Amino acid sequence: MRILYHLWMSPTCRKVRVVLKEKGLEFELRAENIWERRDEFLALNPAGDIPVLVEPDGTAISGDDAICEFLDEVYPNPPLIGRQALGRAEVRRLVHWFDDKFDKEVTENLVGEKMMKRFLGQGSPLSKAVRAGHANIHHHLDYIGYLIERRRWLAGEDYSLADIAAAAHLSTVDYLGDVPWTEHEEAKDWYARIKSRPSFRSLLEDNIPGVPPPKHYADLDF
Repeated sequence: MRILYHLWMSPTCRKVRVVLKEKGLEFELRAENIWERRDEFLALNPAGDIPVLVEPDGTAISGDDAICEFLDEVYPNPPLIGRQALGRAEVRRLVHWFDDKFDKEVTENLVGEKMMKRFLGQGSPLSKAVRAGHANIHHHLDYIGYLIERRRWLAGEDYSLADIAAAAHLSTVDYLGDVPWTEHEEAKDWYARIKSRPSFRSLLEDNIPGVPPPKHYADLDF
């Protein structure tokens, strides 16, 4: 059985989960407390980071980008990183936008401060960081709206890894109820299409003990 070592509120792990579902691949989820630095896990990935995908033959692949590229190459249907060179470049540009820029400006300031600090025992959220996350998310939702006004999906006419990466990050913020959907209708309509995909269903079923999501989190008609 294929195994994905992950953390529940990690957007990059969520991205890989959706890709595996889109490819129709069976896998087992194993939560990995990376701060424990288990020897068995470090043998799979000396960097100690998640996600790590272990293939049925025991081969371990580390890092969300490497895993997604591997899966799209070995299991090409449906293609998620584009069919032509320019299309692939645009998908990769937007994946980097959300995994780097959105992560630094929004995810870390909201999910990192309000959720991860709690579980790691690192004290209370920094109010300055939370305010920054709330302010920054509008810029990114506006950008999603800008793209969707001009394209069917974020990177073009086809659903791609760009949509998955963006939705993975937003799903973690939405779990906290911190996405101002009513102020960004274009982004909301796009996210509603993502939520309706079978591959996204398992993310909407996530429920962190002691921290339940808001009622709209799993609602397709939010």
